[in-house]
Amino acid sequence: MEKAMANGGGGRIKQNHVIVFPFPRHGHMSPMLQFSKRLISKGLLLTFLVTSSASQSLTINIPPSPSFHIKIISDLPESDDVATFDAYIRSFQAAVTKSLSNFIDEALISSSYEEVSPTLIVYDSIMPWVHSVAAERGLDSAPFFTESAAVNHLLHLVYGGSLSIPAPENVVVSLPSEIVLQPGDLPSFPDDPEVVLDFMINQFSHLENVKWIFINTFDRLESKVVNWMAKTLPIKTVGPTIPSAYLDGRLENDKAYGLNVSKSNNGKSPIKWLDSKETASVIYISFGSLVMLSEEQVKELTNLLRDTDFSFLWVLRESELVKLPNNFVQDTSDHGLIVNWCCQLQVLSHKAVSCFVTHCGWNSTLEALSLGVPMVAIPQWVDQTTNAKFVADVWRVGVRVKKNEKGVAIKEELEASIRKIVVQGNRPNEFKQNSIKWKNLAKEAVDERGSSDKNIEEFVQALAASN
Repeated sequence: MEKAMANGGGGRIKQNHVIVFPFPRHGHMSPMLQFSKRLISKGLLLTFLVTSSASQSLTINIPPSPSFHIKIISDLPESDDVATFDAYIRSFQAAVTKSLSNFIDEALISSSYEEVSPTLIVYDSIMPWVHSVAAERGLDSAPFFTESAAVNHLLHLVYGGSLSIPAPENVVVSLPSEIVLQPGDLPSFPDDPEVVLDFMINQFSHLENVKWIFINTFDRLESKVVNWMAKTLPIKTVGPTIPSAYLDGRLENDKAYGLNVSKSNNGKSPIKWLDSKETASVIYISFGSLVMLSEEQVKELTNLLRDTDFSFLWVLRESELVKLPNNFVQDTSDHGLIVNWCCQLQVLSHKAVSCFVTHCGWNSTLEALSLGVPMVAIPQWVDQTTNAKFVADVWRVGVRVKKNEKGVAIKEELEASIRKIVVQGNRPNEFKQNSIKWKNLAKEAVDERGSSDKNIEEFVQALAASN
């Protein structure tokens, strides 16, 4: 890991110690880990907190650095009643408040702890109570938002009482980006909606007491929304938070997130399979680590893939394989490959991939934008519906598939959408041209003196000046 102590004028700055604490889910840990690497490269000493539950299923593997330390704190439930989302969150907060408090107390009083006591904690925004834990111990804190600026803006409106979700059918919402959102474009919460919505909007508590708010986006991608939010909040865009090798290449050996999940593809190698395919000939399909497609939606997808000439690579979790029709894998083996895991960055950057059929989770959306891959959007819940709207109508890097009254994207709509995206011949279509544009702007944002790079640099300098 590259280590620098620059202050923009060639001098040296005092090293500061920052704690970074993500929510223990892969989609939250990966972007915050990448942000941590950027902070380290600017000369910070950093402790990355992992909860005990996450440490049992995930391992962090990044190049050794004397400036980076991993610590595990307990999130073991204090109650056996964690069957509902609400119960889990309450139990998680109680357990982590206790273990985090103990950790910070020990770090502050131990003169031997990494030789420098922490002064600030960057916390996942969906754990707003961390701010209180830090404040009680004299530490500054800064939330890190893992959703887009647009989604955060909408949820902030809900928090302030000027927007309701779900919205009535005849209500439209205008964003500063001059795009009009219909009710179906707003964030949605199909399971336990009141509890989950309350959980999501609580991210915005305590924001009046923080000096920095980090968002995993970049200025040019959401400029009008970011500028609007920055009028009242200390917004700092720091994305896209993907490994440096796929963007600016300034962080040595940063080729992967470094957050490893134990997976097996039964000897199948997606990359070797892609190597055997022609340029822009393969459709990549993945709905992330949490989405569970309905059996009807799986049926429509499999009917399409079986009856068309599309070559495809489909990432499908083992628990979802039972939804496939009998003999589907064998029947499509001449033009398709199904695996339960892949390195998505390697796949999206492969020349054989033509488009990405995606749920439009924010991490996946940013990866596709950063690697110049057009998208076929089939959003399911939470922020994905809003992300899909921007993919199709703002950034114009893809198509959002129409769904029927049951919320299913049928075969005919899927095929029509994919055929709009797939590049024919050597001439890029509008979607590919726009994708390449955003790829270049993403690289520009994190490269030296780019908008995200400058925001991170200014944050580090402000820390140095305050100590």
